[in-house]
Amino acid sequence: NKKDRAPQETPRETWLRIMGLGAGLVLAAFLLWSSLGTEDGVTEVLAHRGEVLAGRFIEVPCSEDYDGHRRFEGCTPRKCGRGVTDIVITREEAQRMRSIAEKGLSLGGSDGGASILDLHSGALSVGKHFVNLYRYFGDKTQNIFSEEDFQLYRDVRQKVQLTIAKSFGISVSSLYLTKPTFFSRMNSSEARTAHDEYWHAHVDKVTYGSFDYTSLLYLSDYLEDFGGGRFVFMEEGANKTVEPRAGRVSFFTSGSENLHRVEKVHWGTRYAITIAFTCNPDHSIEDPAFT
Repeated sequence: NKKDRAPQETPRETWLRIMGLGAGLVLAAFLLWSSLGTEDGVTEVLAHRGEVLAGRFIEVPCSEDYDGHRRFEGCTPRKCGRGVTDIVITREEAQRMRSIAEKGLSLGGSDGGASILDLHSGALSVGKHFVNLYRYFGDKTQNIFSEEDFQLYRDVRQKVQLTIAKSFGISVSSLYLTKPTFFSRMNSSEARTAHDEYWHAHVDKVTYGSFDYTSLLYLSDYLEDFGGGRFVFMEEGANKTVEPRAGRVSFFTSGSENLHRVEKVHWGTRYAITIAFTCNPDHSIEDPAFT
């Protein structure tokens, strides 16, 4: 019967229905993107990728973590905080540092999402394990690295060390390079061992007792070379994030005042180098040498 037939949709009603569905899909996609881009309630970007920062420093109250270790007057943190600068290391230097990492990691690499290369100890991720690249590969490393590579490494370390000393008002001679200082390569591969789970929150002074000041030099660009992988200072209700940019140096005191984590990398490859400093000369290490 005619009265039982469903009413026919007008063209205008059809258009409105399609637009409504489209808007719903766009909203759903936006919410998904937002959830991926703001892990753990990140609400403030301390350093955007597109910025070129001469220097940005935020002072925070020091934690009590340093009290459990021997104090070195004029060096052990009494002024605590975090800083970011884009003018200490050039993008060309960062590209050359990345080349060193790529050459070394070409000898191995983790089966999971995080690989490390430590030119000091020789530690290199290979599969699910670590090997000493100097012993494992022997003379082959002479064909991988050059004296220029190690000179650049020393120059970069010195520049970062001077930046930290100036920012925290301490003598550069009171700071010593400490271990582990290493290159990292992160991607979206599934974790195979606990070493691949780089995204957990931690405190450097607790994890590595020798650390007093931590720095990271980024060797690739957020949203160009990789997605995810931002550095997050964790604070109640207002996490602060640093978006990596090749040549950007992020540095901070190593105690609980700077609890932090790295977001999971969703795509691409993220390169960086962690350069750590101690006030205790007993925990110092030498720059790597080309031998």
